Amino acid sequence: MKLKIGSKVKGKITGIQPYGAFVDIGSHKQGLIHISECHQGFVKDIHDYLKVNQEVEALVLDIDEYTGKISLSLRDTDLDSENSEAAAKHKVYWTNRTYHTGFKPISERRPKWKTEALRSLNSRNWS
Repeated sequence: MKLKIGSKVKGKITGIQPYGAFVDIGSHKQGLIHISECHQGFVKDIHDYLKVNQEVEALVLDIDEYTGKISLSLRDTDLDSENSEAAAKHKVYWTNRTYHTGFKPISERRPKWKTEALRSLNSRNWS
């Protein structure tokens, strides 16, 4: 199976650590869903969302060209595959030595992050 950033993969969770879940995606390959990528918003305990042996469909966020590590996300799997591939092509995770983007990706995403944070704060009951 040829993996590329933006493709969807199916797999089974083989282990859970406080920082994320390991997923067997076949062909003797394993990916990691970081705790921040297992659900929209803040995740206090990953066990609230994922269990060992659970089947998942995840989006390939990054493939480190040096170590072969595969980063996966459950956050963007609700997008259709055409849009998710197009969106993932624009994500740069600083593991490719040919891209020199600096802080541009962060500054482009900042307004959306701010909106999400404010929405999260407003939805909490602070009384």
